[in-house]
Amino acid sequence: MAVTTFVLSALFVPIASAQQDVPIADPLPTPGASGVGLELTEVAQLPKSQPVPPPTDTRLVRYNRINYLGEVPDGSGRMFVPDMNGKLYLLDKGVQHAFLDLGVAVGPDFHTHRGLGSGFGFAAFHPDFRRNGKFYTVHTETGSALTTKKPDLPSPAGTQVHGVITEWTASDPSADVFSGTHRELLRVGFASFIHGFQEIGFNPTARWWDEDYELLYVASGDGGIGVSTTVPQDLALPQGKILRIDPAGRNGVNGQYGIPRANPFVRKAGALGEIYAYGMRDPYRFSWDPGTHRMYMGHIGEKAVDAVYEVRKGANLGWSEREGIWEYRRGDPSCGVFPLPADDAKYGYTYPVTAFDHNRLSTQRPCADSGNALMGGFVYRGSKIPSLRGKYIYGEGVKGLLYYADEREMRAGKPMAVSRELMVYVNGELTTMKTLVNDPNRVDLRFGQDAAGELYVLAKANGKIWKVTGARTFASCRSGHDFVSGATSARSWQPVTPDLWQFPGREVVLAEPGVARPGPRRPFEYAVLQKGPAFGSVQVDASVRLDTPVAESNRDVIIVFGYRSDTEFYYAHLSSDNKIYPHNGIFVVNNADRLRLDHQWDAVRSVGAAPAVSDTAWHRVRVKHCADSGEIAVYVDGSPYPLMTAVDKTFSSGRVGFGSFDNIGRLRGLRVQGRGVR
Repeated sequence: MAVTTFVLSALFVPIASAQQDVPIADPLPTPGASGVGLELTEVAQLPKSQPVPPPTDTRLVRYNRINYLGEVPDGSGRMFVPDMNGKLYLLDKGVQHAFLDLGVAVGPDFHTHRGLGSGFGFAAFHPDFRRNGKFYTVHTETGSALTTKKPDLPSPAGTQVHGVITEWTASDPSADVFSGTHRELLRVGFASFIHGFQEIGFNPTARWWDEDYELLYVASGDGGIGVSTTVPQDLALPQGKILRIDPAGRNGVNGQYGIPRANPFVRKAGALGEIYAYGMRDPYRFSWDPGTHRMYMGHIGEKAVDAVYEVRKGANLGWSEREGIWEYRRGDPSCGVFPLPADDAKYGYTYPVTAFDHNRLSTQRPCADSGNALMGGFVYRGSKIPSLRGKYIYGEGVKGLLYYADEREMRAGKPMAVSRELMVYVNGELTTMKTLVNDPNRVDLRFGQDAAGELYVLAKANGKIWKVTGARTFASCRSGHDFVSGATSARSWQPVTPDLWQFPGREVVLAEPGVARPGPRRPFEYAVLQKGPAFGSVQVDASVRLDTPVAESNRDVIIVFGYRSDTEFYYAHLSSDNKIYPHNGIFVVNNADRLRLDHQWDAVRSVGAAPAVSDTAWHRVRVKHCADSGEIAVYVDGSPYPLMTAVDKTFSSGRVGFGSFDNIGRLRGLRVQGRGVR
């Protein structure tokens, strides 16, 4: 595993080199399986809501548009949830109610029906809310606001929408329904209906002696024009930046907020003092790690890469000159990313700490929306799930995929941390977010966190909130106490074609390739282990070698398990090719052509898990099959992470074996442990 991690990390280092100056077709490997599943417990479903007027963009037509969950910082245990369609809800010991109808308070200029980020974007409660009753909201306005209200900071001449930050002061902070006063803090214009103000928030780790104590951070997108302009790089403009302001101050341009003296560009001529960091397209979510106090920000990219950054004061994240750890070229018809120039170091860009790419299809129009959006999350420091501690949990919002990276590896200026995909369990059953929300197209996944550091998952598709109540290891069943080892003699094996096999003493050798046989499509040649019993739940450990020369294509060996007959069994296909259906996956043969089972196979892209065997060296392989749950996991070379996973209950017991479709190879060090079935 150490070698694998080193190789992947090396790929993620932004090194300028003499690479061919063409768009990079596949910038990053797809996050592999983690073998860890989050257990989700439903805690609420918020009321159904719709934008007004009805939108023409179907992506806005959701059950509702809840986009965050946090805990009111007053010790009451109440949770708050903003719905972008206008209301702020409180959840109090299972009871939910509308705390504030922001849409009604704003009036007819409140804009919700166009743009994915439109409406009631976010809410943040002051750390001392219990005493001062103050909280803050972000919303969008159009209509008469565009002509009667003036933005406070430089805004484009063709402004399409205003982003507005409001301070609310509750007369009774403990009340279930807001009553009090409000004032406008800051108004900024944006060139389009996307990438406006996103998250606002206070650093929850800051104490009275820290420079950002009670200062409000504001994620300000590029307004959708960074793709064709240098706005995110311009320190005279607020778009494409993270701003930091003092709600209690009065030295801002409108006298309604303050500019902290410790901000990095306060003394820079021509720069906005409000700017904390810059060079961003869509800085959607940020959070602080309670353990290290580092700030992490989930950034939605343009056409190729979404990334997580460690944000430091004064940092330039590179957009719109860089996307991820590559060069972005405005106006290039490929809308792709390119190798970094040789002199990249002189620019001082801050590069991501982890990322995933969009896996664009060759059949897609180069500049079309790829349908990906990174949802920033949190470093877990809660107490309920020890196995998650120190992991940054985040996701891809459209498809509802959950990922994590190790926070210890997430450091600006270092190689990017490897991200891995998390599974989802509900009531002990493996599922997916798409299945859970009953929508095959859009989950609209978001995250939340309570004061104890416990995590929550939200979905606009069905308006539900789930708490992460546990984590489990996939295929973690006990295998049993029956075992077989040292089986290398001919009498221990039953080959399909004995003449093709050799048993020289310490190895089992398929010396000549098999040929296709009548019946369903299945491996051509294999030998079934006859020593010992058939097994129910089982763990197969062995070292395998592929003797077919590397120059040849379609190289494979297989591990058979659950064997009942020549047309009834499972097998793990270990191949140097992962781009066609029958290769490098987990399969079942059930009196019909082999059927692929593994979760890693992407039929649209025609690609599966990373190649398991790409040389003629020995490789350690472990296959784990849990008969009761049907969970199957395949591990290679001692990695703690499964290369392939599947769930199937066709066969609950059977024998194990070794073979290939039409190649040659060998096995040694076989050990089978499980629950014997006699």
